[in-house]
Amino acid sequence: MRYLIFMFLITFNSYSQTVVKKDKEGWSLLVNEKPFIIKGVTFGYDNDIENYDTYFKDLKFLGVNTIRTWATGENSLKLLDAANKHGLKVMLGIWMRHGRPGMEDDDSFDYLNDNEGMEAMYENAIQTVKTYKDHPAILTWGVGNEVYLNTETDKEKLAYSKLLERICSKIKSLDTNHPITSVEAWTFGLDWWRDYVPSIDIYGLNSYGYGANYLEDELKKHQIDKPYIVTEYGVTGEWDIKNHKNGIKIEPLDTEKYDAIAIGYKDWIANKTSCLGVYVFHYGSGNDFAAPWLFTHVDKMYRPQYWAIREAYTGIKPLNNIPEIKIFKLPESKYQSGTWVAVDLKVSDVENDKLNVKFSYNQRTGSRKRRNQIIPLKSRGNLSDGFEIQLPPEDGAIKVYVNVKDSYNNLGIASNSILVKDKDAKARKYLVPKVELPFFVFKDNEDLPYQPSGYMGNYKDMEVDLNSTEDPYSGETSIRISYNSPSDWYGIAFVDPANDWGDILGGYDLSGAKTFSFWAKANFDDVTATIGFGLIDDDKPFPDTAKESIEIDLTNEWKKYSIKVKKLDLSCIRSGLVLFANGNGYPYKIFIDNVVFE
Repeated sequence: MRYLIFMFLITFNSYSQTVVKKDKEGWSLLVNEKPFIIKGVTFGYDNDIENYDTYFKDLKFLGVNTIRTWATGENSLKLLDAANKHGLKVMLGIWMRHGRPGMEDDDSFDYLNDNEGMEAMYENAIQTVKTYKDHPAILTWGVGNEVYLNTETDKEKLAYSKLLERICSKIKSLDTNHPITSVEAWTFGLDWWRDYVPSIDIYGLNSYGYGANYLEDELKKHQIDKPYIVTEYGVTGEWDIKNHKNGIKIEPLDTEKYDAIAIGYKDWIANKTSCLGVYVFHYGSGNDFAAPWLFTHVDKMYRPQYWAIREAYTGIKPLNNIPEIKIFKLPESKYQSGTWVAVDLKVSDVENDKLNVKFSYNQRTGSRKRRNQIIPLKSRGNLSDGFEIQLPPEDGAIKVYVNVKDSYNNLGIASNSILVKDKDAKARKYLVPKVELPFFVFKDNEDLPYQPSGYMGNYKDMEVDLNSTEDPYSGETSIRISYNSPSDWYGIAFVDPANDWGDILGGYDLSGAKTFSFWAKANFDDVTATIGFGLIDDDKPFPDTAKESIEIDLTNEWKKYSIKVKKLDLSCIRSGLVLFANGNGYPYKIFIDNVVFE
């Protein structure tokens, strides 16, 4: 009995081994000596720890055997444990910064000169491998994502390649049980990987729509004899769409989104001898621009992509069909905002479920977050008599969505476009998202609109913790800023986009707010700090339209501080919280909570 218990403990705690193998039939993947075909999804619920079990049970229902993440975080161990519990493997992502703003994000990193930043990426990668290499859920490492696509010059790409090889070769020396995958959009990384990063075992290629059918031929064309994984996949994305109306790309139909996965998997992915499998993008729920196009859920309702994954991986048709929107047309003329216009809408449902209809819109201009917004529209009418929608206060073309929900929680979505004119909207200088008030810059570290990336002064002696549980004013956490030097000055700014100093359009339109307030204290009395909002001057292309702050003497008791902002131009606030302070002879801590415009 002791022997059996000992063997059980060894088995439970041992790592799994992933091997890449080639024979006369092509490339394959073995996990613990058994064939493993990747039937995966990218995973969007890493922060929802309490529901991990629910998600992984659902993924098993869909036939999924592995998930992919882009980076690690504070929940990574719990995510790996939950995946292992349900028999799923993980391509664990190791994030590498992008050289310029692009499709992926608004970051901009200097691979030619920022040696400190490159060293930080190297250390993060190596520490990640050391931390998780013996976890039984690990399938492969996914180092970087679309960095070549989002890096401008060949010199920068070469510098990145050398850093990537340094990382990958070190990983090989640390972990002989898991292959290394690096990920790039389409084939932008092939020549660089082939010539400068030999330590990569598997090429990760993000490809959407019919393009996935050509990946194997592309590797042969570049004289590359390595296996690949389609690391992101779905219907053709906006970036590849040629057809447009009113300047807005025409989104594929729900039936096309379903077929791209259910049929495309079989015809373009599973039949390739060098392909180890696919991660469909994206198992997650959202309510912004990408969600209707590519996600399995919108506002937690099932989309065609959800059921398509199940058919692709198991061959089983949907339990209940998505409502089909056969016709969705809008008038061709240009209308004044506020006008009610008629909608031509025809919908059918196989099960004849009761249907609920809503409308919303999106604009494809301005900052990234503005372009991502989907905003509800006022509507009236019904499916029998027809609908009208009221046009919003925008100027130019808008993309209009109709959402049709059935009683099974399925959601059909179709889109069209219409031209709107509005004098006030046309006069806006900075096209950033208009927010609803109250607007929290910080509240229990929930969905931060601004990121604390603006480090100033003697920032090396400053530490910022967004999850401090050390006596928060309300909720479970507050911001804790620790300064560990007796002298000098330092500063921190919460900005949007992160890591930007006014060169990229970002921030929010906070017009209508009357006060900016926050709660603050220190761990000692008589700690002085200047706290407010706004940082970027108008010598930059995209400044803050207002800056205001107050100098306060903090005590060790929570106190609320307020600034009147009613008369300020809040049309583009890109620095939502700014703090400056000096050393005063000893280390100290400042705590901030409930930062809000209202």
